[in-house]
Amino acid sequence: MSDNTILTASPREITPTELAESRAITHRILMVEDDARVAASVASYLRDFGICTSVCPRGDEALPAFRAQQPELVILDLGLPGLDGMEVCRQLRGVSPVPVLMLSARTDPFDQILGLEIGADDFLAKPFSPRLLLARVRALLRRTQSAAPMVEEDALRLGALEIRVRDRRVIWRNTPVALRTKEFNLLVVLARHAGTVMSRDEILKALRGFGFDGFDRTVDNYIHRLRRRFEDDLAHPERIKTVWGEGYLLSPTAWGSPALPRSPG
Repeated sequence: MSDNTILTASPREITPTELAESRAITHRILMVEDDARVAASVASYLRDFGICTSVCPRGDEALPAFRAQQPELVILDLGLPGLDGMEVCRQLRGVSPVPVLMLSARTDPFDQILGLEIGADDFLAKPFSPRLLLARVRALLRRTQSAAPMVEEDALRLGALEIRVRDRRVIWRNTPVALRTKEFNLLVVLARHAGTVMSRDEILKALRGFGFDGFDRTVDNYIHRLRRRFEDDLAHPERIKTVWGEGYLLSPTAWGSPALPRSPG
């Protein structure tokens, strides 16, 4: 059921300065909200600032909508039909680090804490000012843009291992390696820090927003899976090493030599 709330200010209160600034902004976001009036007000207000908002009214339709539209940010209500906002957030975190701004009329701090721990980036209580919503959205978009060079790098290469970050593909010894989403994300984090010991806590922080649940054993389990994928000796691993009492280290030199191009006849 919808949170029965409204915006606290007219969605058309825009100063000339704000309107001038809006022309320089172009973003696409997704709002998962079953209150049609709230969704329409938000979409109308943000559109005046160059932010195009698609609306999904059901929680169980949120993930397909996200995959189809690939928005830069998700505004997510907690009270949704089909699937509640907490579970939608978990699903999103399993496939993407997209910023999530959670909305709710619930006043219990536990809901806010749980939402943030599950993976939401910010929390806004209803009713809210549209200007405050805009400020939160802009802040999250800026944060994403500042991190973009790291996230959107083309490829990581370690000997015969090539990780194509944009395409989410892994090539090892000239053969594609099929990895699940969480396995791929973990491999990227380790490869970006190749040669450096990473504690479980550091790994979890780096993976925040990539679908890990936040427990040490989660990291251990996926390390084990990666070792199997890359034929690492489980008793004495060389590619992804365990440094007892400290964490894990991906060796930059244990992946074999890259294939050399053939010399012309």
